Amino acid sequence: MTSMRKQQGIFQNIDWLLAGLYLVLVVMGWLNIYAAVYNEDHSSIFDLSQNYGKQMLWIITSLVLAVFILITDTKFYEAFAYIIYGLVIVLLIAALFLSRDVKGSHAWIDIGNFKLQPAEFAKFATCLALARYLGQREIKIKYWNTKLVCGLIILLPAGIILLQNDTGSALVFASFIFVMYREGLSQNVLIIAFLAALLFVLALMVPKFILFSILAGIALLAFLLMRKTKKNVVNIVLFTIAAGMVIFSVNYVYNDVLRSHQRQRIDVLLGKQTDLRGAGYNVNQSLIAIGSGGLSGKGFLQGTQTKYDFVPEQSTDFIFCTVGEEWGFLGTSIVLLLYLFLFYRILFIAERQKAAFTRIYAYGVASVLFFHVMVNIGMTIGLFPVIGIPLPFFSYGGSSLWSFTILVFILIKLDSYRMFILR
Repeated sequence: MTSMRKQQGIFQNIDWLLAGLYLVLVVMGWLNIYAAVYNEDHSSIFDLSQNYGKQMLWIITSLVLAVFILITDTKFYEAFAYIIYGLVIVLLIAALFLSRDVKGSHAWIDIGNFKLQPAEFAKFATCLALARYLGQREIKIKYWNTKLVCGLIILLPAGIILLQNDTGSALVFASFIFVMYREGLSQNVLIIAFLAALLFVLALMVPKFILFSILAGIALLAFLLMRKTKKNVVNIVLFTIAAGMVIFSVNYVYNDVLRSHQRQRIDVLLGKQTDLRGAGYNVNQSLIAIGSGGLSGKGFLQGTQTKYDFVPEQSTDFIFCTVGEEWGFLGTSIVLLLYLFLFYRILFIAERQKAAFTRIYAYGVASVLFFHVMVNIGMTIGLFPVIGIPLPFFSYGGSSLWSFTILVFILIKLDSYRMFILR
């Protein structure tokens, strides 16, 4: 088999459609970064003193990285999955002690003029480790020991990232629940997780004793109407206790776990306060920018909200509002359709795999990218609180672009080997 692969070449069976989608999104992102931070005194898009010039370097190095991944033997990624995961964990711990404080976070390691963010690389490393564990003998998530190991693989990097005060990056790891669901996790877990999140939000808006009384009434009604079997009674009691724990723990999480700016952003999102000069400023300016774009936008480099720097962090977290202002509804629709096509293609690739490792890894890629796109665009249009995660392939930054490139091209490489899997 090895000799056959060498004869066919390292680029044989590459999914060029997925690679093409990656390139289109990266180029579109670069153009929008140029628009977001355009400087008339440095009008060349290749000017290395500006963010758009630096992004060009990240794109070039990402393409070199992509080629390196494609020429690496496929077996490397499965064989060294745990080692890669371990090295990234070490980097995450190192960031706690070696990084300087940046807006309250200790998430970046300074390497010369470059700031390395290990949290970005933890995403593909966790994908690999989870795929390696679940891919061995195609383990299904039915037993508690399997769930426990999967939970540890996911929660270890997420916990360290939380210690770095980078809540947004830590929340991305919640997306791996979709991978576990595909591999046999009960749908009840997804329902419970959704209900817990809904209860948390409701407890911030409705007096807690009233909310708990309503849920207790629902539980009592269910008890009266359902068959009084031991299993049903136990489930109702457990539901009531769990709901009470979630509701009455909200104050602790809200006041003692969340930081002040995070509380303010949640309050603004829920309408508990209107702070257009403070916590709500970014989102308000973003909505103005997107709304002013109309159907077809104001034109490339013609956005007034963009040109006069009304939206902070516009080349990173709020890059999508540049698309909305300059390219309008049509431009944002095209970007969203490209992302939807990207997700579809990744899931299509996942389901055609014979090797469990590649299938699980592909679902990890889809989950991480979907979470990033959903939350980033959602916070840009005011549907989610601002948690500061990049829009894949669009937002400015070397670590994020490298990480997403590695994430996608490892999948492309693994998929290219599908023709040589006999089982």
